[in-house]
Formats: sequence, structure tokens, C-alpha cells
Amino acid sequence: MRIIIVGGGVIGTMHAYEAVARGHEVVHLEREREARGASVRNFGLVWVSGRSSGLELSTALRARELWEAIGAEVPGVGFRPTGSLTLCRSDAEVAVAEHAVSTSDSGERGFTLLDPGAARALNPLLRGDFMAALHCTTDAAVESRVALPALRAHLTASGRYTYLPGREVRDVSTGEVRDDHGEVHRGDQVVLATGAWLSGLVRELAGPALPVRRVRLQMMQTAPLGERLTTAVADGDSFRYYPGFDSPARDRMAAVQRQPEIAAAHKMQLLVVQRLDGGLTIGDTHEYDEPFAFDVVEEPYDHLRAVAEELLGRPLPRVRRRWAGVYAQATEPGRIVHRQSLDEGVLLVTGPGGRGMTCSPAIAETTAAELGW
Repeated sequence: MRIIIVGGGVIGTMHAYEAVARGHEVVHLEREREARGASVRNFGLVWVSGRSSGLELSTALRARELWEAIGAEVPGVGFRPTGSLTLCRSDAEVAVAEHAVSTSDSGERGFTLLDPGAARALNPLLRGDFMAALHCTTDAAVESRVALPALRAHLTASGRYTYLPGREVRDVSTGEVRDDHGEVHRGDQVVLATGAWLSGLVRELAGPALPVRRVRLQMMQTAPLGERLTTAVADGDSFRYYPGFDSPARDRMAAVQRQPEIAAAHKMQLLVVQRLDGGLTIGDTHEYDEPFAFDVVEEPYDHLRAVAEELLGRPLPRVRRRWAGVYAQATEPGRIVHRQSLDEGVLLVTGPGGRGMTCSPAIAETTAAELGW
């Protein structure tokens, strides 16, 4: 088969990877020179720990297996099985972690609850005060800024992959895509993986009632730390935002433990992952009401820096980069991603939400199975 994929982010690139792996030819179009959306504006985390039981967790676990295999085949993606530690600083947070460890799928997630000494033995950089740490062995990381070029180079070497950047799609119909260079690309199937681009042609094709919303976040990256952070690190506020931690214990935590005003206003959690260059990617915030601001605000960064320094027990290096990003999130209950047939042989795949980097290999594998690749 000859498959046309529109969208050079991680969802589109993983669909290209899956198609080439199954012996097909791929033409891959991206409107920018490189992906510039949520696929590169993230932590690079393969985050299993907070996924809801059932389909979301099984998808994340399958994606974790696939990422490890991809990392062995394409070392440039920077796959690292680091695991994570979510640090609990109150009795209410410890209770949420204890419940997580007691669930029937705790073993699949690789959960254990560690005392501070055991947590520091695993990650000696945690010199601040905390009461316990939820360890998740299945969490991992990739290098989000370099993973996509590495995957494309690998696909190009197959001889069955063509990447066409700087091509904005103007029209799509059965077996045919026309770009803004006036070129028509023909194939057996078309997959639109357009990320948070939900207007223009996507709206024309999918209709105005697309069950997908957009979410904006702020993040930052520091200069090299000079020490090794051996796991990803989260604070107890992350329990608030991941469905895998939904429990009476979390309800009690929400009732008795208020977030600081700035954290509540921006729906914040602390996540920290170390890049291969030694810098730390730190976030994040959540904003749901459009229109989104065109700028970033400083107070959330001050809060994130303060919490990170408290947990690490040391000052952070200077911040080298700050950015905002927008991702698309399916709003249909129980859906990992929104798939919609737009025409015969034309499929829209969008809305993985904050699961995009984590789940993209398994999302592409499911698409391939459904389309009979």
C-alpha cells in the first residue's frame, strides 16, 4: 500500500513508523519545516503511572513496550527506562499513594511505596524533606526534541518513506491529498494526524462539532544541573490531575489540602525530567478556556522553581528556555484518541491529550490493525 500521512508530530510520525514496519510506502507531509507543536513542547515522558485502569492503562503499557523496542532500533530517540518517584509531603498525599499501591493493577504499573531513605538510595539528588515516595518502574523518558528527526532518518533509510516539510494541505479526498505547492499526492489511504490544528480544512472535513478540545500549558528548561537525576520526579499535586489516582483518598486530599492560590489558579503540578544534556524540563500548568494568551506569565514558573528546589534541596540552574504549548484532547468519555472517518480511505486521528508522547506507538498500532495495514 501507499499511505499518505498528514502531520509531522509524534502521532503522525508513529503512524509512518508503523506503516513502514509493515512493508508499506509512506508519503509524510508537514506544514512546518519541523514539528513545532505539543510533540516537542513536552517532557518526553512515557508516563504510565497515572493512567486510568482499563483501556488507558493497557494502551500505555503496550506503548511502553513499543517505545523500548523502538529505542533499541533507533537509539537517537533517547529512550531511558528511568522510572519515576512521586514525592508525598503530607499524610493526605501518603494516603493517596498507599491506595495506589493497594489496587489490583498496581503490579502492572510497577508501584511500590518507599520511605525517604529508600527513595534517596534510588535517587540521591532528592535532598529535600518528604514523607514517602510512590515509585513507578514502568515510567520512562525519550528526547522529545530529537526523537522525531531520528525516527524520520531511520524511516528514510528504508527506501519506502518520503518526508515533505513545508507543505500545508489544501484538499483531501479518497486516495488524494493536494498541498499548497499545487502537488497532488495519491495513495491507498490517507491519515490526518493534525494535532491541535482543528480549524480550516480539518473543520471543513470533520464538521464543527468535533469532540476535541485544546489545552494550553507552560513549561521551562534549565541549564545542565551538574548532577544526575536518576528518575523522573513529581510532587503530590500530580495526584490531582491523573485519573489513575481517583479514589476516596484523593477526594479527602482535595478536601483537606488546598493548593497555593497560584497553583490552583493555573491547575499546576510539578513534573521534572532530566534531558540527556543534563538540563531539567520542569512543568506544568493547564489552561482550558480559549482564546489562549499569546504570552506566558511568570508566577507559575516561580512556584514550580520553588517546589523543585524544596524537593531537591538545592538551587536550580538558570532557566534557559520557557515556552507554552497547546495539545488536543478528546472529550468523549473512555476514548484514548478521537478517530473519525472523513471519506472512504481518509481517517482523522487526533486528541490524545497529554498522553500523546506516551501512547503514540500503541495508538498507531491500533490504527494499523483497524485499517488492515
